[in-house]
Amino acid sequence: QVQLVESGGGLVQAGGSLRLSCEASRSIRNINAMGWSRQAPGKNRQGVANISSRDTTNYAEFVTGRFTISRDNGKNTVYLQMNNLKPEDTAVYYCFLQIGGSTFWGQGTQVTVSS
Repeated sequence: QVQLVESGGGLVQAGGSLRLSCEASRSIRNINAMGWSRQAPGKNRQGVANISSRDTTNYAEFVTGRFTISRDNGKNTVYLQMNNLKPEDTAVYYCFLQIGGSTFWGQGTQVTVSS
């Protein structure tokens, strides 16, 4: 019923940039919020950024000033522009959306930042 397709991950050198995209099913309406979390091997999942239906944004302290979240409501797509990437940003990045009382997750996209 809810499909989230992520893209944009890859391998980049430290200081480089990547732009992640997450497209939700176009039939979905009344999305409360969308956002991104990440998980490195052996570590807990960390919240990265989220954006509400009224475009209120929140960022984790470890990405503030480097990452920007945005969304295109017409396309049901959320983006994460990642600049000045660091090796510690290496993780699988998962997008999510919230509808009513439910949260749905994408399949994840790998981001690898080399030193």
